[in-house]
Amino acid sequence: MKSRLLVKAIVIAMIFGVVLGGTLHSQLDAAAAKGISGYLNLVTDVFLRLIKMVIAPLVLATLVTGVASMSGNGSMGRVGFKAITWFMIASLVSLSIGLLFANIFQPGVGLNLTVSGEAMNTDLNTSGFSLPIFLTHVFPRSIIEAMGTNEVLQIVVFSLFFGSALAFVKGKGKSLIVDMLEELANVMFKVTDYVMYVAPLAVFAAIAATITVHGLEMVVTFGKMVGQYFLGLTLLWSLITLAGYLALGSRIKDLFRHMREPLLIAFSTASSEAAYPKTIAAMDKFGANKRVSSFVLPLGYSFNLDGSMMYQAFIVMFIAQAYNIEMTFSHQIMVLLTLLVISKGTAGVARGSLVVLAAGLPMIGLPEAGLLLILAVDPILDMGRTATNVFGCGVATAVIGRHGNEIEEVETAIDAEKIPQAV
Repeated sequence: MKSRLLVKAIVIAMIFGVVLGGTLHSQLDAAAAKGISGYLNLVTDVFLRLIKMVIAPLVLATLVTGVASMSGNGSMGRVGFKAITWFMIASLVSLSIGLLFANIFQPGVGLNLTVSGEAMNTDLNTSGFSLPIFLTHVFPRSIIEAMGTNEVLQIVVFSLFFGSALAFVKGKGKSLIVDMLEELANVMFKVTDYVMYVAPLAVFAAIAATITVHGLEMVVTFGKMVGQYFLGLTLLWSLITLAGYLALGSRIKDLFRHMREPLLIAFSTASSEAAYPKTIAAMDKFGANKRVSSFVLPLGYSFNLDGSMMYQAFIVMFIAQAYNIEMTFSHQIMVLLTLLVISKGTAGVARGSLVVLAAGLPMIGLPEAGLLLILAVDPILDMGRTATNVFGCGVATAVIGRHGNEIEEVETAIDAEKIPQAV
């Protein structure tokens, strides 16, 4: 299903879900409404299982091949170091803004949702969190066990070790393993597309089930949440612009002018991949060295997704508030660290933010059922976060490549760097 057709189908499903839910809520008593909601939730449970099905092989394949290619292409010189440093700082800032705005506005408070169906399998007790337990849990006893239970942090740790070792292995075996994992990633991308065929039906069922029980007040709540999210994006854009101005001075205006078209494409299509050719052209017009751009920009598409990072932190807190699950300061630090790590394993995945949330929610004790509520308004949120991703990558590329004497640090092989899938 093409992206625009999928967005239209989700919007239509959302409208029908609101209409059906509002009608049932006005006609049924509380007991009957809960009964109907339970049947509708069966559809959402199936969708959640399908989403969780693709997580483990997708993370393993994309992260191993990414680490192996990055370590083997000479990308760990000064340019690579500066790029990774920028990306990590930007990720922390983006996640922090998401948590900050969720704590200030409390977008999910008052929804008073209850957990049912597949989400009941999630351990909602977050009170047992401690740093030693978290650190111990990160390291897998068995990669098979980790993949069988969708322990994404453990899969990430194994993938980092495996990818780093693979980068230094020589011979035909290395190429064979990399090719197999790349093909596995391509297959899982296609499986993810197939799973998304079910998304409109799942959105319809989730919205109808929720409004059947809680009424049309939910619509107002989601409208406020969308506005608060875009307000957070405004602050994030301001900080990225400030960082760009400190490094580029008045040339930041030229960068804005050249980035206008790729940003419009990213916002209207909700696809950073669609905006990639225009972003490369914008970097050329701005005067960034092509060898630096061909390295930093693709790397940024995988590791510098500012909008997606803020989105994930904000939505995690929204879901916790909606289900009346207390998130203390230590829990929120856990959220920040967890998302910081697992997002690097799925950043190149189509609709990767949804996959990251599906992987991360059980790890921090939150019900995956909240994903379906977010999916209803996700097309609107997706436009904002995708444009922010492209903007952040463009500024990072311009800033990191501003000194010509750094170019020699990047090897010729970097020019063949692959373009990741859109998020």
